[in-house]
Amino acid sequence: MTTKHEILIIGGGTAGITVAARLLRKGYRDVAIIEPSDTHYYQPLWTLVGGGQAQAQQTARPLASVLPKGAVWIRSAAKTFDPERNTVTCTDGVSYSYDVLVVCPGIQLDWDRTEGLSETLGKNGVSSNYRFDLAPRTWDLIRNMTSGTAVFSMPTGPIKCGGAPQKIAYLAADYWRRTGVLDDIDIHLVVPTPRIFAIDAIADSLEKVVADYGIHLHTGTELRSIDAAARKVTLAPVGAAGSETILAYDMLHAVPHQSAPDWIKESPLSTVYTGGDPNGYVDIDKHTMQHVRYSNVFALGDAGSSPNSKTGAAIRKQAPVVVANIDSLLTDRPLTAEYNGYASCPIVTSAHDMLLAEFDYSMQLTPSIPGLDPTVPHRSYWYLKKYGLPALYWNLMLKGLA
Repeated sequence: MTTKHEILIIGGGTAGITVAARLLRKGYRDVAIIEPSDTHYYQPLWTLVGGGQAQAQQTARPLASVLPKGAVWIRSAAKTFDPERNTVTCTDGVSYSYDVLVVCPGIQLDWDRTEGLSETLGKNGVSSNYRFDLAPRTWDLIRNMTSGTAVFSMPTGPIKCGGAPQKIAYLAADYWRRTGVLDDIDIHLVVPTPRIFAIDAIADSLEKVVADYGIHLHTGTELRSIDAAARKVTLAPVGAAGSETILAYDMLHAVPHQSAPDWIKESPLSTVYTGGDPNGYVDIDKHTMQHVRYSNVFALGDAGSSPNSKTGAAIRKQAPVVVANIDSLLTDRPLTAEYNGYASCPIVTSAHDMLLAEFDYSMQLTPSIPGLDPTVPHRSYWYLKKYGLPALYWNLMLKGLA
């Protein structure tokens, strides 16, 4: 027997909860969320955990405490879609039908796509702030290091919080400077892009930060493999011929390749279905967030194909668009709400300064705080990152109020 819900949401993360809260505030009463996890995480703070500026327990709350009242919680995991019949089947074999489907299960961390990474993760001097249990391990490595070589890497392809791979390098360098050992540590920051950031004014500012810390910046390069036994990494050029570089390390902060969950990739909702992006995100119109083939399916957040930076700030702007367009669809009106690609990338550059890059699809800066130059770090931005944004998240965003 199939249970029917008017609006079915896949994923109880930032996007799913925010959309559900907004729908309930708009008057919809039959809203269900499929989510297997019992814990909800505020992931943007994991960088500060790894940098010794926050505690891991601050980032986790029971999912039941943040789900909007009135939403039905289906404690299972989605497995397959049948958009022709408007049904979703979960791993426990139970199927659910819907009038409107919202797909936002988050992103998949593909640790195995970097040779040697999954086997050595969490040991042999290797950590990653992209896992809740490993962010404290990153801080252990940083605070116990007094000399040697530290490598911080970023993979090719879209990832959530694109600034995170470089932020932890700056926090580490700042700590090592404050404890008097920076000159004894050889820091390497490996990024696959031509510059440290896609917007020139931001890149100019961050390159000054890199130079000030004495960080060796490897652009157009990615971490190809890890030899944990020898404590060496292989760096390779991206998209062009060139020689590989073997680099010994004492500490490695590695960020995995990322993609849509495999069960999304294998579904008719995926970009793979039509021979598009092999990362397999849900194939949506980048402005309306509506699926390009199934009009009663929407997606937002990290699993959507919209070419914005994958951040919580993007979700905060996408959610009202999705809710408005769902309302238009169910009341037989044209979809007029549009998302402009807004994203915000808070880049901490020390234990007391942060740069806040806000931009849209055109990569034009769209600052929201008057009086502060968005291209340079400020102390007031740091307080926003550590205190303001978490308060906004827990108290307003997840409740459909911001």
